[in-house]
Amino acid sequence: MKSGTAAYAELKGLLAPSGLIPRGGFFPEPADGVPALSGGRSAATVIMVGNAGPDMWRAFASAGLDGRPDPLNRWSKSIIDDAAARLGGEAVYPFGGPPYLPFQRWAQRAEAVYPSPIGPLIHPTYGLWHAYRGAVVLAEVVDLPPWAGLVSPCETCADRPCLSTCPVGAFRPDGYDVPGCVGHIDSSAGRDCLDGGCLARRACPIGRQYHYAPEQMNFHMDAFRRANR
Repeated sequence: MKSGTAAYAELKGLLAPSGLIPRGGFFPEPADGVPALSGGRSAATVIMVGNAGPDMWRAFASAGLDGRPDPLNRWSKSIIDDAAARLGGEAVYPFGGPPYLPFQRWAQRAEAVYPSPIGPLIHPTYGLWHAYRGAVVLAEVVDLPPWAGLVSPCETCADRPCLSTCPVGAFRPDGYDVPGCVGHIDSSAGRDCLDGGCLARRACPIGRQYHYAPEQMNFHMDAFRRANR
């Protein structure tokens, strides 16, 4: 196991060919619910792993879809498992539960991400074009990149076009109308959302250079549609 900044930098290098990136980290406390490592070792550092922009999709698509269920989960798990093992740690995931780990809360402990008006976490640079695919849990304390002082870009967004763009008004003051959203993208009128991604998400002015490719958006939207029918 490498200490100090070396572990974070090594993880970045191990992930680079896949388009995945380390997404900050934190030193867990009991309330975080981070599981112990094998052999009863306590978790000392958690490094989040995910993607920002289209780089991960390019690597995943080039690996080929095999027609089996959950291809992206299986692909990312194989990469993160290997990277964690090389660092002497273990990987955990937001999928595969129950129990489901509180990845959204962990993400807010790890880097500057904040709840957006439409729900997904927003990043000051990446906007809404990012995700978390797993986390590497280490038994050693390692140096992590600082991020304190960065604030949510939504705080200075007066127009909030994300709230007025949805064709069926799925983002309401009392919550997200999932059935209304799914019904729309299941219809011919919702083809633009299905093929190009959620119009509300695309309306956000932050991180436009990190927009997912249409193929990636269609993959995620179709998975969302099938999971919520």
